[in-house]
Formats: sequence, C-alpha cells, structure tokens
Amino acid sequence: MTAQKLDDIDRSILKLLEADAKVNIKVISEQLGITKTPVYERIRRLEKEGYIKGYVALLDRPKIANAITVFSFVSLEAQKGKMMDAFAESVQRYPEVVECFVVGGEFDFLLKIIVADLDAYFTFSKDKIASLPHIGTVKSAFVLNEAKYSTSFPLV
Repeated sequence: MTAQKLDDIDRSILKLLEADAKVNIKVISEQLGITKTPVYERIRRLEKEGYIKGYVALLDRPKIANAITVFSFVSLEAQKGKMMDAFAESVQRYPEVVECFVVGGEFDFLLKIIVADLDAYFTFSKDKIASLPHIGTVKSAFVLNEAKYSTSFPLV
C-alpha cells in the first residue's frame, strides 16, 4: 500500500492530535469545519499509513521523581557497520537510555540518558555503556536546566 501525500486537512488533524491526543473527533470536525466521518476516516488512514505511530501521555518527570538528564557522546573504536548495529541494538535494552541517535562528526552516537543522580550515572556508564564491546570514547554533558521541552514536530 502506498501512503498518500498529506494535504492541509491531514496536517491540521495531525497538529490538533499532537497538541492533545485526547481531543475527540467532534472537536476536530468543528475546528476544521468538516463532518465527523471524514475526520474519523482520515485519522484511521493516518494511523494505518504510519503517520501516527501511537498515542502517549507526557509525564511531568520532576513530579514523579528526582532525576538528571545526561547526554552521552559515544565513539566506537571503528565505524564498522556491524559494530554500530551491535551498539545500537545493545542500548535498546537499557531503560535509562530514552533516546539514541547515530550522528556524524566527532562522535558516532548521542544518547539521552535519565538516571536518579550522578552516582547512578557513574554506575550506569561504567557497568553498562563502557562494558559494551568496541567502545572508544564516552563524553558526557549533564543537563542543569531544561530551557525548552517539546515533542512537537514542526508540520509545514
């Protein structure tokens, strides 16, 4: 099945759902000036075609637990495909790693890690990241203040 190109109505629906995934079809249809059935059908199509990957609740982490966010820049000993694949696969099993990016430039990977405190990060980096095969360098930056946080994708 070929995905359809997004039109202005699709983009508007995506913006509304991204702002509030619990918004109901009636509200969307009223805001867009179209009936509920086409809105429902469009949302189902957007889900089926993979434009909408899922729905989540965004948690207020500081209210739940004290934690620190660490960005770790990881270089492997060599940039061989199998080594990079193995590393990316390995970090999938660590819940502390909430995001992992393959990057160009000085480093091979950028990890966003959330742990309880500096001691927890030291243990995590020593026992888990540094113990993985083919690790060359790990450099870390500790978040002091979150100046902006957004999960929104800029729909043009």
